[in-house]
Amino acid sequence: MLTAAENELLCRVEGDAPMGRLMRAHWLPVCLSEEVDEPEGKPVRVRVLGEDLVAYRDAEGRVGLVGEFCPHRKASLVYGRNEEGGLRCLYHGWKVDADGNVVEMPSEPPEACAAAKFRHPAYPTAEAGGFVWAWMGAREAMPEFEPPPFAPTPETRVAIGTARVACNWAQVVEGQIDSAHSSSLHSSDMVPARVGRAGANAKNWTRPSTDKAPRLQVQLTSYGFRYAAIRRPIQNAATHDYIRITTFVAPVISLIPPNASYNVAQVTVPVDDHTCMFHFMAWGDGPDVPSTAEWRKFLALTPGVDVFPERGWARLRTRDNDYLQDRHFMRAGNFTGIKGIPAQDMAMWEGMGAIADRTSERLGASDVAIVQWRRLMIEAAKAVAEGAPALGRTEPRVPLKDIASFEGVVPKTVDWRTLGTTELERSRFVGAPPAQAAE
Repeated sequence: MLTAAENELLCRVEGDAPMGRLMRAHWLPVCLSEEVDEPEGKPVRVRVLGEDLVAYRDAEGRVGLVGEFCPHRKASLVYGRNEEGGLRCLYHGWKVDADGNVVEMPSEPPEACAAAKFRHPAYPTAEAGGFVWAWMGAREAMPEFEPPPFAPTPETRVAIGTARVACNWAQVVEGQIDSAHSSSLHSSDMVPARVGRAGANAKNWTRPSTDKAPRLQVQLTSYGFRYAAIRRPIQNAATHDYIRITTFVAPVISLIPPNASYNVAQVTVPVDDHTCMFHFMAWGDGPDVPSTAEWRKFLALTPGVDVFPERGWARLRTRDNDYLQDRHFMRAGNFTGIKGIPAQDMAMWEGMGAIADRTSERLGASDVAIVQWRRLMIEAAKAVAEGAPALGRTEPRVPLKDIASFEGVVPKTVDWRTLGTTELERSRFVGAPPAQAAE
């Protein structure tokens, strides 16, 4: 469990909060490229780390990300005219470009614009993996943009399911790095099978184990951590282990164990202290990577049906309607009665409240990775508050393209730390003994 002060440090991201400062030391995905795909098209509201922003694509294809409220009288620029390299406020016609310059002030004398000494909030952007990324930290500290590990090349196919979640970001990350819960919560969608490794089809995922109590081992890295969930396989249990390695890349990316058809990743971006954006990706280079439409249908995150982009990716299945849980379906054999793996997770995350009370938990051996992640991020936030470099920004750094997860049945003699990654990355692990069960 955590103290109340530790819980606050872990969860709070707004303003000058240390965790928010840590996140601003990284390029963050702020919206989907598809939301601003049309040059001079409709601007889109974006809220990240408690800041209200507007994203838009100008006539040259450049994506701008600027403060939502016009510097003049604070009218919303989301209604503005996207024209000639900037957004023009409808109220008095002031125009702001993607660099935050006020380039026209038609309601003022001509000399006023030239004399203006202020700049509007604006952030540099880049695009990769289906996302618009932004640098929201100090300009002088901005590193070169590096594509994320789930889009190592421009040719990598990435399908994204997206939704807004009504709880703190930490609850969602804890869910995505919690391998033990999948054997219960998702047991109707992730089914045991006599296969050599996990598989995927249009209806469910298969895995070669019935073991619901994995042994967990954790290893710290320069960018976050990796951990192995070790289970008994259905076949060859005396000589082999079924290993699922989840990799956390600070501050917002988790590489989920893959299947035989595609890789899986999740990104969780704080909207503010009480809300976050959930992005779940299937990715890879092979022919079995699903299309975006197929992936969203599988997740029950189809726009216009399950989620509504025009309302900030609000969802059909929410706490207010009990996630449309079907008790008849449960009696027929479905474990949760809730359609879609993400909705099952969200029922758990949001059910804890906007910010979970971690001071009264009773943790166990299956929570080793959760305990390690909390320690890692709390210490990282403390370090940033004291002026140290952010987690993942120290040298030597591991190239993101060399970071991976893993899944498979392997001989018991194999050291899991050698799986799913490159020799370059292995040489940069921070030595740490296996974490112990939580108290």
